[in-house]
Amino acid sequence: MHTEKVNIKSYSREDLQHVVAELGEPGYRANQIHRWLFNEQVKNFESMTNLGAKLRNKLSNRYDVPSCSIVKKQLDPEKKNGMGTSKFLVKLHDEQTVETVLIPAEERNTVCVSSQVGCPLRCTFCATGYMGFTRNLNAAEMAEQVYLVDNLLTANPISGHVTNVVFMGMGEPLLNTSNVIEAIETLSDQDYSFSLSQRKITISTVGLIPQIHAIARSGIKAKLAVSLHAANQQKRASLMPVAKEHALDDLHNALERYADLTGKPVTLVYMLLEGINDTIEDAKSLVAFCSGFLCKINLIDYNSIVNMEFKPVEAEWRDRFIRILVGAGLNVTVRKSYGTSINAACGQLALKEKTLPADRLIK
Repeated sequence: MHTEKVNIKSYSREDLQHVVAELGEPGYRANQIHRWLFNEQVKNFESMTNLGAKLRNKLSNRYDVPSCSIVKKQLDPEKKNGMGTSKFLVKLHDEQTVETVLIPAEERNTVCVSSQVGCPLRCTFCATGYMGFTRNLNAAEMAEQVYLVDNLLTANPISGHVTNVVFMGMGEPLLNTSNVIEAIETLSDQDYSFSLSQRKITISTVGLIPQIHAIARSGIKAKLAVSLHAANQQKRASLMPVAKEHALDDLHNALERYADLTGKPVTLVYMLLEGINDTIEDAKSLVAFCSGFLCKINLIDYNSIVNMEFKPVEAEWRDRFIRILVGAGLNVTVRKSYGTSINAACGQLALKEKTLPADRLIK
């Protein structure tokens, strides 16, 4: 009877211990296999030359070694110093696809990683949510997005390497927490040729409170960014349906505990939307929310999405908003959006074959 092979990369490093045990092999074989898969990035078991032929045959009879690949690339024409933001359509292990973004800057190459195919949360200003949700990525698929971009960069000596990773692409990372942590641990493995400091990695979330507690207790050193977008419960819930379940007061308490436990500031991401969350009262509400824990504010402009009804604020209005925050002693950064011309900026990632529903079109 034919038995379908299992994706060996769907297993965590701990799971690989059980795999080799079931095959009657010593535990150290799990680390050897993991190293071949992620350090050497091999595509078959025959390449795992420090495993005996008998073990390689057992593995190849039971498991596959799929790999992600780039099937399409878009380059932002707005380049600086010969570099520009790039968006990649990445084919996953099962032929599903996600988008991955490279954001080059001075002495920095940041990869924006997707953690889900689509997203179930349906934030009103984000194109990804209107794709619907298909599945979580496994840890390997997230790590491989970084490897693919790094391999492209290293092929050009001028481009350098990936220096930073942000889990801010398609999907909500904390709905896939265990795989995200596994991917971070692989990407930061100091014994591997590709190894980032966990402090160069950021996890972005809409504010899922139990998962924030879990991240705080996990011991990983990655940074936390929370998409806030309003410091008024009613406004936030209208923009982000998930806020009805994860209320602002509870979120504040969770972030206070996170900052106390980890000693790290939380980045609060706030997208300014004209006539919605950009008033003086909105700024004062944000100041009040920030009291009691270590944080910094990352203000971003709304990135226009076809058929969605929001608008970015005028520069003068944004500057007034900033003055209120700075006047209250807050650390404020205005983040420039990269890749808007190729729909690669925050909120714009969505596969073309997925269209926005009629109830979100401009009337």
